Parts: sequence; structure tokens; C-alpha cells
Amino acid sequence: MEWEIVMGLEVHTELATKTKIFCGCSTEFGGKPNTHVCEICSGMPGTLPLLNKRVVEFAVRTGIATNCTITQHNKFDRKNYFYPDLPKAYQISQLYLPICRNGFIEVKDKDGNPKKIGIHEIHMEEDAGKLVHDEFEDCTLVDYNRCGVPLLEIVSEPDFRSAEEVLSYLTELRSILQYIGVSDCKMQEGSLRADVNLSVRPKGQKEFGTRTEMKNLNSFKAIARAIEYEAERQIELLEDGEKVMQETRRWDDNKGYSYAMRSKEDAQDYKYFPEPDLPPIEISDEYIENIRKSLPELPEAKKARYMSQFGLPEYDTGIITSDRSFVKLFERTVEICNSPKDAANWIMGELMKMLNDTGTLPENMSFDQDSLGKLINMIKAGKINRGTAKTVFEKIFTENVDPEKYVEENNLGLVTDLSAIRPIIEQVIADNEKSVGEYKAGKTQAMGYIMGQAMRALKGKAPAQEVQKILKEILG
Repeated sequence: MEWEIVMGLEVHTELATKTKIFCGCSTEFGGKPNTHVCEICSGMPGTLPLLNKRVVEFAVRTGIATNCTITQHNKFDRKNYFYPDLPKAYQISQLYLPICRNGFIEVKDKDGNPKKIGIHEIHMEEDAGKLVHDEFEDCTLVDYNRCGVPLLEIVSEPDFRSAEEVLSYLTELRSILQYIGVSDCKMQEGSLRADVNLSVRPKGQKEFGTRTEMKNLNSFKAIARAIEYEAERQIELLEDGEKVMQETRRWDDNKGYSYAMRSKEDAQDYKYFPEPDLPPIEISDEYIENIRKSLPELPEAKKARYMSQFGLPEYDTGIITSDRSFVKLFERTVEICNSPKDAANWIMGELMKMLNDTGTLPENMSFDQDSLGKLINMIKAGKINRGTAKTVFEKIFTENVDPEKYVEENNLGLVTDLSAIRPIIEQVIADNEKSVGEYKAGKTQAMGYIMGQAMRALKGKAPAQEVQKILKEILG
């Protein structure tokens, strides 16, 4: 029997506000445990939440950028559940009137065709704290620093049919969130994470199968592996005549399998009711329009412009526009060297190589944004050759050197004085009589060897065209 995977995603993204959603505590990542906590986010009796207006702004920005309808009268609700990492024992979220609804993001399916993934809703809520399990002391500690950090939960429709579509959607969504400045989307810090709701059904069947939810997946690699594993697990159960249980599962990426955590809850299990301490939110047409006008050029529009304006390949533009760090570097480099193709080639080539070799994430690149443009200009001006430029770029990437100063201080510039080049070439010819004889006898490939010896003797510091020209003059 041929099976079909059906998936929907719940993506949680921490917003890039300086303070939490209902209090003035810092949202900065990495502080000492329980140092970014106050009476409000720790749930002390008698305290009242006060909504951070930037959270509403960021939610509306996200909704507009993902083609959603903005719910102009929306409100918060209480989600009651046993939260060991939320001291109030409930979460302030949105159920009945979420701030954004009925949007979509266009992705590529596994065959490369465009496909719209529906967004059911986007709602605002507060994040929970973090549990730290201490195996040595046989206890669990709680860090409340993350408690109350503002979140958007972006809930898709069950429109995914492959892991490729999921990753395409997440890549596009991450780019949008970064472009509009609402989140840094650092998955390694938990500021972007996804829950995957997955079921399988016989190909052609309209009814959905029983779904499971895999919680808090925080890397693209883990998401792809978890989808493959869970689909195979469910198919095996059904083919053996067993039933799939509706449950929440935890993915262990190190061991490569998932395990059941608890039965999957429905909305009624959370005993939602309207949040009594926060008034409804009223959003005007003017407010929405002002935010719409303030949005920057989004990834798909930027990609189309790069292709039409600069003549760049679709694949290259897709990579460059996938991350704001690449976009900033590319656009600054083009400003300096006025050569989009050279800028794209260096980013797609040497930069990607250095990122892979060093395990550096794009957002952690620390070299001066002007350096790549300066380097390209030095090549165009004939001051260095490409081989030297690659060496210099490695120093730019790892040590943030200034390319012009580094070339000068290390005497790496090209020798352009022909009177200094010619004697060295004459000596190379004298030292390679056999190859010279073969060339004069008609073996034109011998020139390549002689040329290589000449460039070696000149330590790669002479323009190749000039070296070749002098060789041909001497050899006739």
C-alpha cells in the first residue's frame, strides 16, 4: 500500500523586544539563572500584567508579511495546565480571537513547483521557563529567566506532504521574521522552534489519520530526521494491524527516535477562559496601514529583484536572500565594488566554504562588512590575483584584517614592473630547455608547464597575462 504523510506545524518564535510581554524584565539570552525575574513574571499574588505594545506591533508586522487578516478586536485567554516552569500555573495566550488569521506562505514542493501553505492563525503568548535536570543531585531545577518572554505561535494548516516542504516553509518563514525585524530566529538559543503534527493515510484517502505531535524541534536536521522516523513508525503500526495513539512525543536527536510523553490534549483539556486582567485590544485601520508601509522589501521580492536587476541565477539569489546577514554583506559589497556577480560569487564560494569549515552561523560573522568589497576592487585593479585574494579573505574572515593593509604589510601585491619580471622569466626558460624545445617543436601544451614554472618563480605575484605575453615574445 502507498502511504501519504500529512503534517501541520506550530512554530514558536521569541520576539526581539528588549523587555518581556507583561513586565519590564530583560529578554536577553544567557543571563545567570533567575536574574531576569520580577514579581509579575514570577506570578506573585496581587500583581497585574501590563501588555508590551511592541509585541502587538511585531504580531501585526508578522501577520501582514504572511498575508494574514488582522483581527482588529482581539483579546487574551488563560490556558490552564500544570506548568512546572510557569509559576502562575497558567499561560496567558490567545484562543478565541487570535491577532492574525487566514494567511499563507508560498514554498516549493518536492518537485520544485510553487505551493501555498495556509496559516490558520498567529497568536501572542508568553514563554515558559526552563527546567534543568541535575542527574548528580537527582533533582530538577527551574530557571525562570525565559518565563514571560513574548512569543508568537504561528499555526499552519495541515498542508505539508513531505519533509522538503516543511524545510522550505521554515526557511522562508525564518527569512521573513528576520527581514521584518521581529525575531533573530536563533534556533540554537530556542528563539525559533517547531512542533510537528504528523499523521499518515493511504494514498487517495480524504480522511486524516490519527496524528501525533513532536514537541520543540530546534534544528532543521532534527526536524527532517524526526519526520522520517515518525512517518515510518506510524506506517509500521498500521501495516501490522495496530492503531496509532494520539499523543505528544519527544524527539531524541542523539538517539534518533521519539518516545511518548503524554496523551495529546485538545483545547477543552486546557480549560481556557478569557484573561480577566487584560482588556481587549482594538487595532485601527490606520495602525495597520502605517505598519504595512513600514515593512522592508521581503525575501521573495528581493530575490526577484536580484534576478532581474543583477542577472543572478535563481539558486544563488535563493541562498543570498535566505538570511539577512548574507543580504547585508551582499548589498554593502555591491555598493563598494559595483559588481553584483563578483559579490555573489564570493559569497557563494569562499564565504560558504569558510562558514562550513569553521562551523560559523551567518549571524555570527564578525568581519567588517566593507572588507569583501575592498578585496574585489583590489582584484579588479590588478593589485592582487585571485589566489592571493583567497588567502587574504581567510584572514578577513578569521581575524577581521583590513585587506589593503594586510596586502601591503605582507608584501602580497602583484609585481607590475616589467623590468623586474622579465629577467626571472628568462631564467625559467633557461632552466627548462626540454619543455622549451617541445614547445618550439609544436607541442603547445608545453607552454602550460613553462607558464606554471614562471608563475612559481614569481611566487604568483605577477599578472598572468603579462607573464604569458613575455613568454611568447621570447619564445617566438
